[in-house]
Amino acid sequence: MTWNEILGTLLWTASGAVLLFILMSIDALFTKYRDLVEMKNGNMAVTVRFVLKLAAQGYILSRSIATSENLAEALLVSFISFVILFLLEWLVEVILRKLADLRLEEGVRGGMVGYGLIAGSLHAVGALIIGACL
Repeated sequence: MTWNEILGTLLWTASGAVLLFILMSIDALFTKYRDLVEMKNGNMAVTVRFVLKLAAQGYILSRSIATSENLAEALLVSFISFVILFLLEWLVEVILRKLADLRLEEGVRGGMVGYGLIAGSLHAVGALIIGACL
């Protein structure tokens, strides 16, 4: 491995980490509770959802990096994929609320781990679908 390859790897990794932080921060703006506060207080449902959400975003980012020719393209594809995933999650939550009166965000905030698993799995499954399209 050459110095240019090492520096390139460091640049792509740092850029990906910054984008991941930005995406998770944007997601937090649309969440009615504060993930970090809830996790600090021991809310396992929020922790489960957060871990699955982070893994989903990381997977999408890894797929976009692996399939892109340049860094700007990889970051743009990741951002667009985040928007698609966000909309997909919102749509499924609306459907679950209408069909089964299942209110995921309230259940997660209330510490119901099963709700956290369902909410987090929406991210994970969405990421797998989006990743297959990249």
